[in-house]
Amino acid sequence: MPALACCVDAAAVAPPGYAAFVAGDSSLPAVVPFASSTLTAVNSNSTHWSPAHSSALYRIEGWGAPYFSVNDSGNITVRPYGTDTLAHQEIDLLKIVKKVSDPKSVGGLGLQFPLIVRVPDVLKNRLESLNSAFESAIQNQRYESHYQGVYPVKCNQDRFVVEDIVKFGSPFRFGLEAGSKPELLLAMSCLCKGNPEALLVCNGFKDAEYIFLALLARKLALNTVIVLEEEEEVNLVIEISKKLSVRPVIGVRAKLRTKHSGHFGSTSGEKGKFGLTTTQILRVVKKLQDSGMLDCLQLLHFHIGSQIPSTALLQAGVGEAAQIYSELVRLGADMKVIDIGGGLGIDYDGSKSGNSDLSVSYGLQEYASAVVNAIRFVCDRKSIKHPIICSESGRAIVSHHSILIFEAISATAPTAMNPADLPFILEGLSEDARADCWNLIDAGLRHENETCLVYADQLKQRYVDRFKDGTLGIEQLAAVDGLCDLVSNMVDASEPTRTYHVNLSIFTSIPDFWSIGQVFPIVPIHRLDERPDVRGVLSDLTCDSDGKIDKFIGGETSLPLHELEGNGGCGGGGANGRYYLGMFLGGAYQESLGGVHNLFGGPSVVSVSQSDGPHSFVVTRAVPGPSCGDVLRVMQHEPDLMFETLKHRAEEFCGQDHSDVGNYAALVGTIAQSFHNMPYLVAASPCSLTAMSNNGFYYPNEEDYNAAALESGASEDEHQSYCYA
Repeated sequence: MPALACCVDAAAVAPPGYAAFVAGDSSLPAVVPFASSTLTAVNSNSTHWSPAHSSALYRIEGWGAPYFSVNDSGNITVRPYGTDTLAHQEIDLLKIVKKVSDPKSVGGLGLQFPLIVRVPDVLKNRLESLNSAFESAIQNQRYESHYQGVYPVKCNQDRFVVEDIVKFGSPFRFGLEAGSKPELLLAMSCLCKGNPEALLVCNGFKDAEYIFLALLARKLALNTVIVLEEEEEVNLVIEISKKLSVRPVIGVRAKLRTKHSGHFGSTSGEKGKFGLTTTQILRVVKKLQDSGMLDCLQLLHFHIGSQIPSTALLQAGVGEAAQIYSELVRLGADMKVIDIGGGLGIDYDGSKSGNSDLSVSYGLQEYASAVVNAIRFVCDRKSIKHPIICSESGRAIVSHHSILIFEAISATAPTAMNPADLPFILEGLSEDARADCWNLIDAGLRHENETCLVYADQLKQRYVDRFKDGTLGIEQLAAVDGLCDLVSNMVDASEPTRTYHVNLSIFTSIPDFWSIGQVFPIVPIHRLDERPDVRGVLSDLTCDSDGKIDKFIGGETSLPLHELEGNGGCGGGGANGRYYLGMFLGGAYQESLGGVHNLFGGPSVVSVSQSDGPHSFVVTRAVPGPSCGDVLRVMQHEPDLMFETLKHRAEEFCGQDHSDVGNYAALVGTIAQSFHNMPYLVAASPCSLTAMSNNGFYYPNEEDYNAAALESGASEDEHQSYCYA
């Protein structure tokens, strides 16, 4: 590159135009904003910012409809009844946050973040909408049977989620699907209060105990179906059912040739993990026939894969399965149900695309119509009675009802050098270093942008090497770093991406992002009436480089965000200076897959129902997140013994001064309280910033402060040396 040839100019004379450069009026050209980005386009084309601009910027109408919107105050609201929600029934998420996080002394719940907000009304609406879609398709196509789905509990095994689904699904004969022995036990227990006709579908690999439990469930008058995943399972079913004198209902899972090419299609096709080939199905039919139990075979199950992208692929798979179903009827099986498995997708990014794992090109009605049409067509052609249609739609049922809310607690500040400081910085450099810096500036002033950026990288590396060799001081290295960053920023002319540190563990609360690259919509839940003026990535609390979110919907590598007020949490604003983000559509799988990396446990959880009260909601259930002691027990530690060890150590080294008994007692109380507190950070406050100067004692809330002070027997004057947030 010709311009680099002049970089060894020994003259340390400032290049022409330097005065303007220092004054901040550089002639370096500004780079045109990335116009292909929808997010940037909305941001740059709006002079007056409004909630509608934020809704478009974050695609809320795309992925959030009909359950989420932005109100006039710039806060995200929940529409609990979908399209039937009236204006006064919308629930403001920021009001929930305030109710949940405010201290108990002022009427709050005193819960710590992160927080999962469950909205059972949304769960109920999803069940009703799914059943309504199938009912409409069945009536329109004159289908001569009915739909009754099951919920696969693996999507979210939380007790209250499963119990709500059984309760809300009872009018529709909605059942449960289990894939393991503990899931079977919870499904059996919950369905004792459900509709007697609701199906209990038993999937997964099975041993004798699993099959015994499933047959016992049938003996307890639960509508149980044992689905064979492996050919050998039929032998156990025949043997144990005879011992228990129970006539089983049996299903077979077929491996279809139809599959989709996305990530979630890897479990389907001839080489899929589950199911029987046509040869194996024929052998199962023969064994049942020889045992006089062919009439027990009543259900055909298959699964194309999660997030089926289009109805064309769906119809191909359902049509193939309907052909197998008709053949089983011909062979003498008493077939009654076709279970189309999961696959009903949701639109994570609002694109309505059929070419992405993040979206689907259909809605509930199109999905149901495609399924009914494909089965009816085959059955009518073969003159076969229309079967009951069952689906195992988990993701589509529970994803929307759960919102993960977390705080941004700090952000990296821009580190660009002030051009006015340049003369003082260069003054401390050697003559050859100053010459290199002038040549870098000269390349920028000549509008040689590409050359300038390349040379800046080379210059930084050269002086890093000198620093490593010990021939350059840290002040000189910092000066060169600052200059290179300054010139690069002026050439690039774009706002550097900041890192927002969030009070969250991605491994615990958003494991699919880390494990399979699943992207969820993440949006500030308030301040959406303000223009987001920076872009950032999210970094969690864990000591792991993978603990960050740098991929967002729309293919973006950063997220439009607002400046943190009051130094990241101590200033004014509608949320007391705090900045809250929400991750949406995460109700499926994230809680059941989350681990305890760095011993961060799960979030606090509240359930919220729509109410006609002043705030449009009522908190019906609140559960604090696991404490430090809880997560320690998960890894086989014993918090009680740990506390005793630390207490004795404190007595040995801190309790010898009998004149300071109050502080020793408070220290022990603080250690004890730490085992009961959540592992996550406590929200910043002016008080917490001074905690280290108060004898090292810190209390996360007023109640803990009062309790510790009472235990220590400290005087009123001594109380002033403690603080609480």
